[in-house]
Amino acid sequence: MKITLLTLGLAVLIASCGPTKTEEKAETKAEPIAKVEKTAAVEEQNGNALTPVLDAYLAVKDALVNDNQEGAAKAGGTLATALGSLDLSTFDSDKQAELKEIVEVAKNHGEHISESEIAHQREHFEALSKDIKDLAGIVGTDRTLYHQYCPMYNGNKGGMWLSANEEVRNPLFGSSMLKCGKVEEVIKL
Repeated sequence: MKITLLTLGLAVLIASCGPTKTEEKAETKAEPIAKVEKTAAVEEQNGNALTPVLDAYLAVKDALVNDNQEGAAKAGGTLATALGSLDLSTFDSDKQAELKEIVEVAKNHGEHISESEIAHQREHFEALSKDIKDLAGIVGTDRTLYHQYCPMYNGNKGGMWLSANEEVRNPLFGSSMLKCGKVEEVIKL
Protein backbone atom coordinates (compact mmCIF):
# COMPACT_ATOMS: atom_id res chain seq x y z
CA MET A 1 0.00 0.00 0.00
CA LYS A 2 2.82 2.39 0.94
CA ILE A 3 4.63 1.56 -2.30
CA THR A 4 1.43 2.22 -4.27
CA LEU A 5 1.07 5.67 -2.71
CA LEU A 6 4.75 6.36 -3.27
CA THR A 7 4.45 5.26 -6.90
CA LEU A 8 1.41 7.42 -7.49
CA GLY A 9 3.14 10.38 -5.83
CA LEU A 10 6.16 9.84 -8.06
CA ALA A 11 3.88 9.75 -11.11
CA VAL A 12 2.37 13.11 -10.15
CA LEU A 13 5.84 14.53 -9.60
CA ILE A 14 7.04 13.22 -12.98
CA ALA A 15 3.95 14.58 -14.70
CA SER A 16 4.29 18.00 -13.09
CA CYS A 17 8.05 18.24 -13.72
CA GLY A 18 8.06 16.80 -17.24
CA PRO A 19 7.84 18.64 -20.54
CA THR A 20 4.71 20.50 -21.55
CA LYS A 21 2.12 18.76 -23.72
CA THR A 22 3.28 20.59 -26.79
CA GLU A 23 6.81 19.24 -26.33
CA GLU A 24 5.80 15.63 -25.72
CA LYS A 25 5.45 12.91 -28.26
CA ALA A 26 2.55 10.51 -27.84
CA GLU A 27 4.95 7.56 -27.39
CA THR A 28 6.94 9.27 -24.64
CA LYS A 29 3.81 10.26 -22.76
CA ALA A 30 2.32 6.76 -22.80
CA GLU A 31 5.41 4.94 -21.49
CA PRO A 32 5.67 6.45 -17.94
CA ILE A 33 1.92 6.15 -17.42
CA ALA A 34 1.92 2.47 -18.40
CA LYS A 35 4.75 1.77 -15.92
CA VAL A 36 2.86 3.51 -13.10
CA GLU A 37 -0.34 1.60 -13.90
CA LYS A 38 1.55 -1.70 -13.97
CA THR A 39 3.20 -0.96 -10.61
CA ALA A 40 -0.12 0.03 -9.06
CA ALA A 41 -1.75 -3.13 -10.43
CA VAL A 42 0.99 -5.34 -8.98
CA GLU A 43 0.69 -3.64 -5.58
CA GLU A 44 -3.09 -4.01 -5.65
CA GLN A 45 -2.70 -7.69 -6.55
CA ASN A 46 -0.19 -8.21 -3.73
CA GLY A 47 -2.47 -6.57 -1.17
CA ASN A 48 -5.35 -8.75 -2.34
CA ALA A 49 -3.14 -11.84 -2.38
CA LEU A 50 -3.59 -11.92 1.39
CA THR A 51 -7.40 -11.96 1.19
CA PRO A 52 -7.74 -15.78 1.42
CA VAL A 53 -5.03 -15.88 4.10
CA LEU A 54 -6.74 -13.21 6.21
CA ASP A 55 -10.16 -14.79 5.71
CA ALA A 56 -8.87 -18.16 6.95
CA TYR A 57 -6.90 -16.58 9.81
CA LEU A 58 -9.98 -14.71 11.00
CA ALA A 59 -12.03 -17.92 10.73
CA VAL A 60 -9.52 -19.62 13.06
CA LYS A 61 -9.79 -16.67 15.45
CA ASP A 62 -13.59 -16.75 15.43
CA ALA A 63 -13.66 -20.51 16.04
CA LEU A 64 -11.30 -20.15 19.01
CA VAL A 65 -13.39 -17.28 20.39
CA ASN A 66 -16.35 -19.68 20.30
CA ASP A 67 -14.34 -22.59 21.78
CA ASN A 68 -14.93 -24.50 18.54
CA GLN A 69 -12.02 -26.92 18.13
CA GLU A 70 -13.41 -28.50 14.95
CA GLY A 71 -14.04 -25.13 13.32
CA ALA A 72 -10.53 -23.97 14.22
CA ALA A 73 -9.07 -27.20 12.80
CA LYS A 74 -10.94 -26.79 9.51
CA ALA A 75 -9.96 -23.11 9.22
CA GLY A 76 -6.35 -23.97 10.13
CA GLY A 77 -6.21 -26.39 7.19
CA THR A 78 -7.71 -23.75 4.90
CA LEU A 79 -5.14 -21.25 6.16
CA ALA A 80 -2.23 -23.61 5.50
CA THR A 81 -3.52 -24.17 1.96
CA ALA A 82 -3.96 -20.42 1.36
CA LEU A 83 -0.44 -19.71 2.60
CA GLY A 84 0.95 -22.47 0.39
CA SER A 85 -0.82 -20.93 -2.61
CA LEU A 86 0.74 -17.47 -2.24
CA ASP A 87 2.80 -16.62 -5.31
CA LEU A 88 5.78 -14.91 -3.73
CA SER A 89 7.33 -14.16 -7.14
CA THR A 90 4.88 -11.27 -7.57
CA PHE A 91 6.48 -9.40 -4.66
CA ASP A 92 9.60 -7.26 -4.72
CA SER A 93 12.66 -9.50 -4.98
CA ASP A 94 14.24 -7.91 -1.90
CA LYS A 95 11.23 -9.00 0.19
CA GLN A 96 10.80 -12.52 -1.18
CA ALA A 97 13.22 -14.28 1.19
CA GLU A 98 11.65 -12.71 4.27
CA LEU A 99 8.15 -13.43 3.00
CA LYS A 100 9.07 -17.05 2.24
CA GLU A 101 10.34 -17.55 5.79
CA ILE A 102 7.22 -16.00 7.35
CA VAL A 103 4.89 -17.99 5.09
CA GLU A 104 6.64 -21.30 5.86
CA VAL A 105 6.41 -20.76 9.63
CA ALA A 106 2.80 -19.54 9.42
CA LYS A 107 1.85 -22.50 7.24
CA ASN A 108 3.36 -24.83 9.84
CA HIS A 109 1.22 -23.18 12.54
CA GLY A 110 -1.88 -23.60 10.38
CA GLU A 111 -1.12 -27.28 9.90
CA HIS A 112 -0.67 -27.76 13.67
CA ILE A 113 -3.96 -25.96 14.34
CA SER A 114 -5.68 -28.32 11.91
CA GLU A 115 -4.49 -31.38 13.88
CA SER A 116 -4.48 -30.31 17.54
CA GLU A 117 -6.61 -30.06 20.66
CA ILE A 118 -7.94 -26.60 21.42
CA ALA A 119 -5.31 -25.65 24.03
CA HIS A 120 -2.54 -26.45 21.54
CA GLN A 121 -4.48 -24.67 18.77
CA ARG A 122 -4.45 -21.54 20.91
CA GLU A 123 -0.70 -21.75 21.45
CA HIS A 124 -0.08 -22.01 17.71
CA PHE A 125 -2.65 -19.31 17.00
CA GLU A 126 -0.84 -16.80 19.21
CA ALA A 127 2.47 -17.48 17.44
CA LEU A 128 0.68 -17.47 14.06
CA SER A 129 -0.79 -14.06 14.85
CA LYS A 130 2.67 -12.52 14.99
CA ASP A 131 3.49 -14.02 11.59
CA ILE A 132 0.25 -12.77 10.01
CA LYS A 133 0.86 -9.29 11.44
CA ASP A 134 4.39 -9.30 9.97
CA LEU A 135 3.05 -10.57 6.64
CA ALA A 136 0.41 -7.83 6.51
CA GLY A 137 3.06 -5.26 7.45
CA ILE A 138 5.17 -6.21 4.45
CA VAL A 139 2.48 -6.95 1.87
CA GLY A 140 -0.34 -4.71 3.02
CA THR A 141 -3.89 -5.64 3.81
CA ASP A 142 -7.25 -5.46 2.09
CA ARG A 143 -9.07 -4.40 5.28
CA THR A 144 -8.61 -2.61 8.56
CA LEU A 145 -7.27 -4.92 11.25
CA TYR A 146 -7.08 -4.44 15.00
CA HIS A 147 -3.97 -5.70 16.78
CA GLN A 148 -5.36 -6.83 20.13
CA TYR A 149 -3.46 -7.88 23.23
CA CYS A 150 -4.29 -9.86 26.38
CA PRO A 151 -1.78 -9.34 29.21
CA MET A 152 -2.95 -12.44 31.11
CA TYR A 153 -2.21 -15.04 28.42
CA ASN A 154 0.69 -17.48 28.88
CA GLY A 155 1.17 -16.99 32.62
CA ASN A 156 0.86 -13.21 32.38
CA LYS A 157 3.49 -12.97 29.64
CA GLY A 158 0.74 -11.77 27.30
CA GLY A 159 -0.44 -12.71 23.85
CA MET A 160 -1.68 -10.94 20.74
CA TRP A 161 -3.99 -11.54 17.80
CA LEU A 162 -5.56 -9.65 14.91
CA SER A 163 -9.25 -8.97 14.52
CA ALA A 164 -11.44 -7.38 11.87
CA ASN A 165 -13.51 -5.83 14.69
CA GLU A 166 -12.47 -3.28 17.26
CA GLU A 167 -14.50 -5.02 19.98
CA VAL A 168 -12.30 -7.45 21.90
CA ARG A 169 -13.28 -11.12 21.67
CA ASN A 170 -10.36 -13.10 23.05
CA PRO A 171 -9.47 -16.26 21.08
CA LEU A 172 -6.65 -17.14 23.48
CA PHE A 173 -9.08 -17.80 26.34
CA GLY A 174 -12.42 -18.10 24.55
CA SER A 175 -15.49 -18.05 26.76
CA SER A 176 -13.46 -18.24 29.99
CA MET A 177 -12.16 -14.67 29.49
CA LEU A 178 -13.96 -13.47 26.39
CA LYS A 179 -13.44 -9.74 26.87
CA CYS A 180 -9.92 -9.80 28.31
CA GLY A 181 -7.67 -7.61 26.20
CA LYS A 182 -7.36 -4.26 24.49
CA VAL A 183 -6.63 -2.79 21.07
CA GLU A 184 -2.92 -2.01 20.78
CA GLU A 185 -2.84 -0.79 17.18
CA VAL A 186 -5.08 -0.20 14.20
CA ILE A 187 -3.66 -1.50 10.92
CA LYS A 188 -5.29 0.40 8.09
CA LEU A 189 -5.64 -0.46 4.42
